[in-house]
Amino acid sequence: MKHFVRITVVTALIIIGAIDAMAIEEAKYEVIKKDNKFEIRDYASHILAETVVEGKLEDAGSVAFKRLFRYISGDNRSGNKVDMTAPVSQEPIGEKIKMTAPVGQQRVKDSWTVSFMMPSSYILETLPEPEDPKVTLRQVPARRIAAVRYSGFWSEKSYLKHKVKLESWIHRMGLTIVGDPIWARYNPPFMPWFLRRNEILIPIDRGPSQEKNQQSH
Repeated sequence: MKHFVRITVVTALIIIGAIDAMAIEEAKYEVIKKDNKFEIRDYASHILAETVVEGKLEDAGSVAFKRLFRYISGDNRSGNKVDMTAPVSQEPIGEKIKMTAPVGQQRVKDSWTVSFMMPSSYILETLPEPEDPKVTLRQVPARRIAAVRYSGFWSEKSYLKHKVKLESWIHRMGLTIVGDPIWARYNPPFMPWFLRRNEILIPIDRGPSQEKNQQSH
């Protein structure tokens, strides 16, 4: 039994260390209203690197993640130069871009658009151009979002379950949906399912001003 406890403690410490190591920039937003697991948020404008992939929700996400990760890892056209060496040589190299959260996934007909949010230190003009033509950059304007947060496996069943819950809540609040649902993931694949932070995000009309951080009863 003691041996089991030691293993459990060490495992927990490894998990906590991984969480700290993966601390990264997240999309900036202000909470306008909170109701249990549901929130209304105002998101600041940001830039997405995105790609379109066909297939099931889980498979499409995996394929797209690898493609987008290659872009931020240096598969891009950067103006940076390698330091002078001997023999004298100079050549462009790809610029590495820090990982951010969340990873967004959105259905487009029979395909999925998967996106990485770019760090706020960049503007469109300063981001390196992707080498892969399947990766594009897009500026997203400031917008109001309804959100629900949940943990668990990255499955279409769980996605649909929480999407329906959020849509029902939006309608109960008398709000108007103005965009397609987005599946947001905040953790790396090695994160245990019970520690994962997942969200469904749905753009809504701003409508009447909401009292900031109002708690529903």
